[in-house]
Amino acid sequence: MKRFYKNATVDGADPVDSGFVVLLDGRSIKTPGKNSMILPTRDVAEAVAGEWQGQGEKIDPASMPMMRFGATAIDRVATQREAVINEISAFGGHDLLCYRGDDPDLAVLQAKSWQPLLDWASEFLGANLTVTEGITSVDQDPVALEKLERRVSDCSDMQLSALHTMTSITGSLIISLALIDQEIDVEQAWEAATVDERFQEAQWGTDAEALERMAIRHEAVRDANKFYSLCKSGDPATN
Repeated sequence: MKRFYKNATVDGADPVDSGFVVLLDGRSIKTPGKNSMILPTRDVAEAVAGEWQGQGEKIDPASMPMMRFGATAIDRVATQREAVINEISAFGGHDLLCYRGDDPDLAVLQAKSWQPLLDWASEFLGANLTVTEGITSVDQDPVALEKLERRVSDCSDMQLSALHTMTSITGSLIISLALIDQEIDVEQAWEAATVDERFQEAQWGTDAEALERMAIRHEAVRDANKFYSLCKSGDPATN
């Protein structure tokens, strides 16, 4: 699609809706599902507007992650909230951090990176997860899983949009919750999520295609964390 506007700006939405909208030459944008794009804070609206303003002669949706997260929240999460919560929470039942490798050297690296996060989840979320060796599935305490689901349910639709991406990419609900609760930063989260990959690289060397895929995933986690943070910062919309 060719660029059809000159300026992207932010304005307050209708008081009934409450929130902030991005305007393209004075006209509010819509989601791909044709819904009103109303954002919860001025910070995230400014970020979306910045993506639109930064487009060249042609619009590249792939270069607009903040827009994508917001649209997903409105078009998908808002209409399927319980299903999305269940999808995210299900990672707790088979969390990456609970499965340690058979290789003793790898297991040491995993324990060093992962056990502090599991300890945090136990202490601050009340979710004590069982750790096992190998890939054989282990049943987790239903009470622990319920507490993790409760924490996920505390998120807004916008925040769930970002959390879904974080959890899907890292394979760990615990890493993702630690990140959004600021127990760790995004680079620490990525290091924890890629312990296995980095161990394999050290053993067998690097692969250009694998590195490229890793970089794309890394950037997606950064974008998700940024969107989550922007949705809870700055000037929140109030009724």
